[in-house]
Amino acid sequence: MRGVSFVILCFLSLAIHSIQAQYEFDGYVDDSMIEGEVYLSMVEDYRKISGVYHEQIIAKTVPDSTGYFVFTGNNLPAQNRMYRIHVDTCPDGEFNVSHVSGNCSNSKEIVFVANNTTDLSLPVTFEDEMFCKVVSTDERSNAFLKIDSLKNDMRFAFSSYRSEANRKLNTKKWFSILQQYGEQLNEPLAELYVYSFISDRRSILHAYYLEDLKTNEYYNNLLQRLISTYPETTYALQYEAELKADQFLVQTASEAKLPWWVYLVGLLTLLSVLANFYFFGKWKKIKNAIPDASKVLSNQEQKVLDLILADKTNKEIATEMYVSVSTVKTHINNLYKKLKVSSRDEVKTLYSAS
Repeated sequence: MRGVSFVILCFLSLAIHSIQAQYEFDGYVDDSMIEGEVYLSMVEDYRKISGVYHEQIIAKTVPDSTGYFVFTGNNLPAQNRMYRIHVDTCPDGEFNVSHVSGNCSNSKEIVFVANNTTDLSLPVTFEDEMFCKVVSTDERSNAFLKIDSLKNDMRFAFSSYRSEANRKLNTKKWFSILQQYGEQLNEPLAELYVYSFISDRRSILHAYYLEDLKTNEYYNNLLQRLISTYPETTYALQYEAELKADQFLVQTASEAKLPWWVYLVGLLTLLSVLANFYFFGKWKKIKNAIPDASKVLSNQEQKVLDLILADKTNKEIATEMYVSVSTVKTHINNLYKKLKVSSRDEVKTLYSAS
């Protein structure tokens, strides 16, 4: 009798445990989606948070006539995971382009944190809006919805006044708000949800993220929190791989920058080269403007020119040429006119440069 009682107690215990370890996600869709299909997906790739991806779908149902739907079972992981409930009116065909691309124009979705024991409801709000409220015993299930609300506030702030100054101020402000809020939620998956947004290359915050990555230890600390809370999960492995790639990118870009003095030396060298070109051009121009003495001067005037360039005085020139000083002066005046100069010094300058 005792053996039978023990067996009954074991069965009761297993039954109670089975009932306790069961999730239930239910909610309502609005009238426009009653004819649609509702998908429950487990999101393990945080770069595919939004949309319908067949490899993520774990259950599918259709709403009843009131718009009510429910997913229930006990086949989910005991640890928290990212889940998405998505409803759309796109036909779920094998070759449906909308579902292959992960998007459908007439759709609505909500992402949340849950596990195999989570009880979660998605009621329609007083404004008849669906998927805008999460009711759950686990406050962390509501984390993504709160983050989405902040993201919408951020987009409004950016669009309210479009200027470069406004963009810079809002980038720094909202980047910090999102990052700090995610950390305060005490759920690494919520932080990962924020990270997937700010690190997205299409995001307006991406450039600031790369700059922040250079000095902020937050990202390494998040990696440790993910490894500690969700070891060997795709979340931790994917984040670690992406973080290392981005850190390498940032480090390589920083190392590629030369010291300031290298740029200064380069600038001075460039200025020196340009100056040399300038003076060479000017010298060449002067040289080309110098009259060819052999063509414009007589033999006697050429001899006088040569003796002037040899620093001879008029008297010394007269002695060497066996002429009078007055004749020398006449030759000098004639060569001044032909060479278009007005003094002995100009003659020396002109032909010394040549």
